[in-house]
Amino acid sequence: MMAKNKEPRPPSYAVSVVGLSGTEKDKGNCGVGKSCLCNRFVRSKADEYYPEHTSVLSTIDFGGRVVNNDHFLYWGDVTQSGEDGIECRIHVIEQTEFIDDQTFLPHRSTNLQPYIKRAAASKLQSAEKLMYICTDQLGLEQDFEQKQMPEGKLSIDGFLLCIDVSQGCNRKFDDQLKFVNNLYIQLSKSKKPIIIAATKCDECVDHYLREVQAFASNKKNLVVVETSARFNVNVETCFTALVQMMDKTRGKPKIIPYLDAYKTQRQLVVTATDKFEKLVQTVRDYHATWKTVSNKLKNHPDYEEYINLEGTKKAKNTFSKHIEQLKQEHIRKRKEEYINALPRALNTLLSNLDEIEHLSWSEALKLMEKRPDFQSCFVVLEKTPWDETDHIDKVNDRRIPFDLLTTLEAEKVYQNHVQHLISEKRRVEMKEKFKKTLEKIQFISPGQPWEEVICFVVEDEAFKYITDADSKEVYGRHQREIVEKAKEEFQEMLFEHSELFYDLDLNATPSSDKMSEIHAVLSEEPRYKALQKLAPDRESLLLKHIGFVYHPTKETCLSGQNCMDIKVEQLLANSLLQLDHGRSNLYHDSANIDKVNLFILGKDGLAQELANEIRTQSTDDEYALDGKIYELDLRPVDAKSPYLLTQLWTSAFKPHGCFCVFNSIESLNFIGECIAKIRAEASQIRRDKYMANLPFTLILANQRDSVSKNLPILRHQGQQLANKLQCPFVDVPAGTYPRKFNETQIKQALRGVLEAVKHNFDVVSPVPTIKDLSEADLRIVMCAMCGDPFSVDLILSPFLDSHSCSAAQAGQNNSLMLDKIIGEKRRRIQITILSYHSSIGVRKDELVHGYILVYSAKRKASMGMLRAFLSEVQDTIPVQLVAVTDSQADFFENEAIKELMTEGEHIATEITAKFTALYSLSQYHRQTEVFTLFFSDVLEKKNMIESSYMSDSTRETTHTSEDVFPRSPRGSSLDYNYPDSEDDTEGPPPYSPIGDDVRLLPAPSDRSKYRLDLEGNEYPIHSTPLNCHDHERNHKVPPPIKPKPLVPRTNVKKLDPNLLKTIEAGIGKNPRKQPSRVPAAPPEDIDQSDNYAEPIDTIFKHKGFADDIYAVPDDSQNRIIKVRNSVVINTQGEEENGFSDRISKSHGERRPSKYKYKSKTLFSKAKSYYRRTHSDASDDEAFTTSKTKRKGRHRGSEEDPLLSPVETWKGGIDNPAITSDQELDDKKMKKKTQKVKEDKKPKKKTKTFNPPIRRNWESNYFGMPLQDLVTPEKPIPLFVEKCVQFIEDTGLCTEGLYRVSGNKTDQDNIQKQFDQDHNISLESMGVTVNAVAGALKAFFADLPDPLIPYSLHQELLETSKIMDKTERLHELKEIVKKFHPVNYDVFKYVITHLNRVSQQYKTNFMTADNLSICFWPTLMRPDFENREFLSTTKIHQSVIETFIQQCQFFFYNGEIVEAPNPVACQPPPSNTVQMVEPMVPLQLPPPLQPQLIQSQLPADPLGII
Repeated sequence: MMAKNKEPRPPSYAVSVVGLSGTEKDKGNCGVGKSCLCNRFVRSKADEYYPEHTSVLSTIDFGGRVVNNDHFLYWGDVTQSGEDGIECRIHVIEQTEFIDDQTFLPHRSTNLQPYIKRAAASKLQSAEKLMYICTDQLGLEQDFEQKQMPEGKLSIDGFLLCIDVSQGCNRKFDDQLKFVNNLYIQLSKSKKPIIIAATKCDECVDHYLREVQAFASNKKNLVVVETSARFNVNVETCFTALVQMMDKTRGKPKIIPYLDAYKTQRQLVVTATDKFEKLVQTVRDYHATWKTVSNKLKNHPDYEEYINLEGTKKAKNTFSKHIEQLKQEHIRKRKEEYINALPRALNTLLSNLDEIEHLSWSEALKLMEKRPDFQSCFVVLEKTPWDETDHIDKVNDRRIPFDLLTTLEAEKVYQNHVQHLISEKRRVEMKEKFKKTLEKIQFISPGQPWEEVICFVVEDEAFKYITDADSKEVYGRHQREIVEKAKEEFQEMLFEHSELFYDLDLNATPSSDKMSEIHAVLSEEPRYKALQKLAPDRESLLLKHIGFVYHPTKETCLSGQNCMDIKVEQLLANSLLQLDHGRSNLYHDSANIDKVNLFILGKDGLAQELANEIRTQSTDDEYALDGKIYELDLRPVDAKSPYLLTQLWTSAFKPHGCFCVFNSIESLNFIGECIAKIRAEASQIRRDKYMANLPFTLILANQRDSVSKNLPILRHQGQQLANKLQCPFVDVPAGTYPRKFNETQIKQALRGVLEAVKHNFDVVSPVPTIKDLSEADLRIVMCAMCGDPFSVDLILSPFLDSHSCSAAQAGQNNSLMLDKIIGEKRRRIQITILSYHSSIGVRKDELVHGYILVYSAKRKASMGMLRAFLSEVQDTIPVQLVAVTDSQADFFENEAIKELMTEGEHIATEITAKFTALYSLSQYHRQTEVFTLFFSDVLEKKNMIESSYMSDSTRETTHTSEDVFPRSPRGSSLDYNYPDSEDDTEGPPPYSPIGDDVRLLPAPSDRSKYRLDLEGNEYPIHSTPLNCHDHERNHKVPPPIKPKPLVPRTNVKKLDPNLLKTIEAGIGKNPRKQPSRVPAAPPEDIDQSDNYAEPIDTIFKHKGFADDIYAVPDDSQNRIIKVRNSVVINTQGEEENGFSDRISKSHGERRPSKYKYKSKTLFSKAKSYYRRTHSDASDDEAFTTSKTKRKGRHRGSEEDPLLSPVETWKGGIDNPAITSDQELDDKKMKKKTQKVKEDKKPKKKTKTFNPPIRRNWESNYFGMPLQDLVTPEKPIPLFVEKCVQFIEDTGLCTEGLYRVSGNKTDQDNIQKQFDQDHNISLESMGVTVNAVAGALKAFFADLPDPLIPYSLHQELLETSKIMDKTERLHELKEIVKKFHPVNYDVFKYVITHLNRVSQQYKTNFMTADNLSICFWPTLMRPDFENREFLSTTKIHQSVIETFIQQCQFFFYNGEIVEAPNPVACQPPPSNTVQMVEPMVPLQLPPPLQPQLIQSQLPADPLGII
């Protein structure tokens, strides 16, 4: 039973390998390959194959256990599996003859038979005989595997007869064949199978092989197998064939000829080698070792296969070759890098051609070694050559090995360097010569293309020498120079014509008439014409100048760092620093506060950095401020702190204030969130009044990079948050500072805390008088123009050199104080030095006792700015004019200087002002006595000036109502809602018109109830039933009333008197509407658009009335009606408007006039501008026109009084420059009426302009061609997708979408943030829908070409004239198909979006008509320079309206919509009387919008224009 369960053992066979053996005499110098054949069969791996096996042994080795005194070797056994899967074990015996290494005779053995008989033995026996492995095993058997021959005996089952077919050594093949024949006879007697193995076939001699085959063919069943033990070819085959002969049940193996078998074997080797080499090539570090790599690869099948076939030695050799290749490649690259870097080194050390032009390379090397920068370019190694040192591994050391310079390659580089310097010198000379040639050509104008100039220089020698690229580069440089010069001269010209711009107030915007006036005046100037070829740039400069006039700040000053405000701040900060101890301390009343506890709130370590900076400036935590020592206890709180400030508030530590420091939008948002939590907790939990009013101070940390693009954004956002919190904002001081925080910032912040502490503890009186706040008897403003060619030190030296000069109040960086004896008493005089652009705000809003107006006698623009400023100064305020030049000799030697000084003195004489001159080369005029007489004059008129100022304030506050926006110094709610529009008040504005730190007079608390009208005067804020904040100052979109889509009209000069009668008659027909004085159609005739408010600016605006330009269309339910700037309550028994009474009261008072009416020079200058733009009318006509406005016969917004250079609208009562002639007025009115009747069609005199690029930053996205922003996969620009998605997700129903302007700053921020990160989320930015809509329109406005190509405009125009609607729509559809594919996809996307917007007209009031009015100029980019185009604007607008209405038909194969949008605006019926729509003011900034200038209505059937 047990025998059955045992698995059958595989059959075992013993094979005896025999062949020629014996002494060297018998077999020659080498054997026939029996041992190699056995070795390869038993141990086929390459590492286990030994090609050398010796038969010459010592007696000891012969007697060892391996040989065991036998003349045969036991090679071990091999288990082999046949094709049929049957395994068998083959024991291999090699019959040989061992030779004594002493006698060189065969060793004596127990078997003394000769080899032939001994080899044929079928029974072998040798007790404890060990398996043979290699010759090295003999004597060291214990170091090798020890395996005994089984049972010490074997029975031979077959013979493998080896015949060497190679050339052999000292052996004749015939002798071998004879020996084999004899051996075969003996073997055949054993009746055992025999196979002939032809060995060493890799060195085969063909005829030997043929003889062997012939020998075998003569024997029965004798097979020849051609083998090669070296290449492992057919070795296994010969043994397998023999086993088959012994076991007939096995399949007979196929005997393959040597060459075929060799090819197969080599293919295996080649494949394995390729795989192994690929493995090795993954090693890229030539420092790698074989040991490391082999251990890493040892389990990889490709590695194992190669090792088995070729062996470790070959694998290591392959690896070594690869490593060497890597090293040589590395050296080659390093050498290439050094050679490439050599020209730069030569340019550094040998850049002077005169030194090296005649030097050899060896001489140049010696010269280089003496250069101080030699060590930075080259390294001298101790060992050479460099590629055999470790320097090749120093990748970070870019210095060139000096011994490399001895190579031919280096010398060739030097020779090329010399030649390059020679050619470059010649090239530079020729370029400069060509530049001079261009400078001599007078007709080259700015912006002239190179192609127009090339024909004039084609024969020039220098032009022929230099390349086309060089010639274009030189011409480009020349163009930049002349363009820059032309732009500077154009800018200077704009300043010279300051009266054109500065008759407008800070918050005014120019109408199209005003722009026409500006262009008409400037077009006569050569400097204007010089930029004719750069009209867009010229327009951009003009708009930038206008934008600066309306929004002047030192940051946006056109003079940059030469801004007078910046220079004054820097000079005063340095000059008055040593006077700090003498500063009049505003906080002397808080002497009882000796210790100040401060929280410092910040993110990312900013709080700790500020605390460290304060401690650095302190001594033992004691800080000196304004002559007093304060003990500071600082508690920094970081963003990571788990505690709020209220949790750190203890009885032992009560903070006096909190410094909030930020340097990014994230840190600013963190501050806002923390403050909201602190105030909420203080009000809900602690009920601590002081805690609720904890003073906060926002501090902007320095960016360490003065040109940081984020600084203006951070400053603006920080100021906005400070406005909401009603807390101080400490800006980064002007100039460059190496640290994050400046001493000036810290002192300013501490003063703010101390002031707040005084306020909270009622240390100062709640309503201080002017004297209490100012501590100055007189307030003088010195004005100077930015960029004037004199130093600020010159005009300030009369004050700074005085011993009585001291620093002004804290926070007044532009002011200083003078103590002077005027009359019999010592007076304190506050001198505030400002630029003219900053002084405009002061002129309107602050109490000023006198002006010192400085101008440069070398600069016409300086005088122009002075005239423009002085014209608007009230004639009650004394003025001192100061001309600045080098010396008195200039007056006699320079006619231009003489003219300007004479003009200044003449103006001073006309207005009874003081005039003096300052000379930079004179010391006398730097003394304070220069202004003593002026100060005396100011003091005499002080009471009159203050009375006039207070009477103006009283007059402006006549009709104040409840305070809509309380302006508490502290504790303002964070829920303060600021308007979105850029024109809205963000009270106070982020950039004060006179700079961040300048305030002459702290505003009384009740001044928060007033706001500025278009003139800059304050007037009361009337609260509405809705109490909407957006009503403030935004005269375009008052939220309580649905605004009517603004449809601008241009060039409307006067109203026909007959029309006025018709209007009055129309009003009389509707008694219900009569009180509002607003014409209206019957209710059934009113479409949806009639719910918009009617702009009311057609009647003279009088001071003291609310600046509401919208009237309520319906007065039902006793709603407040605002008509023509007067408030009317529609209740029975009330007077209609009370307008005449108020006018008569105001006319009963005598008000001060302006200096332009006292100076013939000033008045005639302004008048000359008026004449140049109104040449068809006489001066009397001009005055009559202005008086007609006052009488209500003219629309104020079309010919805005603010835009008139003479400002005659301000009344003839106290204006000595104006006379009244009623008869003349009537004649002119009749004359104008006749002209209106004759001209049925409006005359378009206004020449509008193309919109310039609105961006003021560089962008790689906005302003790029549309094709660069899309891909076939994403045919819509990502920015357009984001904006549209945001609008459709959040604001599709927003009232006035695309019509109401969004905040300009938010629009810019959206585009700037997108520029930095295309993945930005608009939702996370917290911007309004209107801001996103504005940014989307700006994207299309900035495209280089309009979305609707110019080439198709004419086709669209012609097609729109087709009367048949269906035919017209199909023709339009064909035109749309002609769009560029990119434009088509985007146009389809935009129109589809606008169609969705129009579908929500019931809530957003944006019909297809309204949308087309807003969008057509953006999509078509009209050519407003072309007068013919102006007559087709309505047609182009209707085309866009059609696209929006018929969106499904044009793009989605839908049906034609039979009826237009039910709320589409229709032309008014002929019997409906309607007043002319007003001109919509331009938006500045952003730049002017053409759609707001251009007329959009059809010809008026009434002929009123």
